[in-house]
Amino acid sequence: MMASSSQVIADTNNNNNVTFWQRFVAKMVGVMLQLKKPAQDDPRRLIHSFKVALSITTVSAFYFVKSLFVCFDKNPMWIIITVILVSEFSVGATLAKCFNRGLATVLASALGLGCYYLVDSIMGGHIVGSVFLGTLIFVIVATMTYMRFVPQIKAKYDYGFLVFILTFCIVSLPSYRDEDLLDIAKRRVITIFTGVLMWILVSIIVYPIWAGEDLHNLVSKNLQKLGDSIQGFGDECFGTSEGKGSNKLNLQAYKSVLNSKQIEESLANFARWEPCHGPFRYGHPWKQYLKIGILLRQCACLLDSLTGFLDSTKTPSEIKNKVQETCIQISKETGKSLKELSVSIQKTIPPCAANPSIEKSKIVAMNLKSILKSGLWEGTNLFEDIPIMTVTYLLLDVVSCTEKIAESVHELSVQAKFKNKDSKVAPNYPNSPPHDLGVHHVITIN
Repeated sequence: MMASSSQVIADTNNNNNVTFWQRFVAKMVGVMLQLKKPAQDDPRRLIHSFKVALSITTVSAFYFVKSLFVCFDKNPMWIIITVILVSEFSVGATLAKCFNRGLATVLASALGLGCYYLVDSIMGGHIVGSVFLGTLIFVIVATMTYMRFVPQIKAKYDYGFLVFILTFCIVSLPSYRDEDLLDIAKRRVITIFTGVLMWILVSIIVYPIWAGEDLHNLVSKNLQKLGDSIQGFGDECFGTSEGKGSNKLNLQAYKSVLNSKQIEESLANFARWEPCHGPFRYGHPWKQYLKIGILLRQCACLLDSLTGFLDSTKTPSEIKNKVQETCIQISKETGKSLKELSVSIQKTIPPCAANPSIEKSKIVAMNLKSILKSGLWEGTNLFEDIPIMTVTYLLLDVVSCTEKIAESVHELSVQAKFKNKDSKVAPNYPNSPPHDLGVHHVITIN
């Protein structure tokens, strides 16, 4: 009996051990999958990690090589700290942060020196001097901190003001006890600029990541997503879709466009700091991308309203049958035109290929307006047909919004000088008649 009890206890312990290790392995697999996901979403994140590691390893040479260590007064740690603090993902973000840090360091060091010499010349080391210096620090730090709340400053120079406060305190406070004040300011400036220069070189030379290119691709992808969603809505609403699963995925693609404002503004801000690269020259119209983004979000809001009527418009009705064909055509042509605009931005070519679809959607919209004005609602139950009525009027707004998007993309192509293969610059936006939808037309300037 005792033997059998011991055997049962042993088996129970073994099972517990097996369960523990199974859970441990499952958790480790989950952690590995989570670590893998950032690199899968954007492989450049892994490259950025290696770039930061390369920079820190290179800067560590100031400790390993004695001559460099002595050259920086045996205190090169600020170089390493600077590289860590300014190691941003894109070149534009790096240059913006380095500019803020460098300028703030110079100005704060100069102000710290000025405050010290002002107090020393007036008070001559008297106890009142420490009170006066403390008052200056209080006023300057309070002013700089308050200015960080100004939206325009916070958007572009918040980091610079933070570094200004830090450097000003580092220079001005030790100056009260340390006689070699100029040496403190000089070491601070030299180490900061050495770290800044190191990371700028690595960021630009080793697989540079451009914020401008990311903004360009983001706007192009958002156009593509909106086009897919609008076409998906027409298929889903009027029951013309064959692959329901993929169609629903396309229909939901617009939702990411609604939340793209912050990242677009951030990328546009960083893109202005970047030098010429690829098709993006000096003075590239980055603000125009923000205008296009605003219109895209307006169109996405209309689409979001349209999807709210999906369930209520699937019920067959006489009015739905009358407007179904024109609504499907509007969804098809506006979606197609948005995708053509996406291609024009992606390939940096004039948006001529989108003109036929835009003109066709405008004609179909005019036909739909004629149908709505022809007494369509007479003798019907308006309460039952309110959803389909709302959908038709929202689709007319989508056509109008798509036309504005096309005009903005054309302005971008002119300002950025998008080129055709056979022409040097983007042609003027033509008011051409509708063409066959299956053909892309390119206007050539001789």
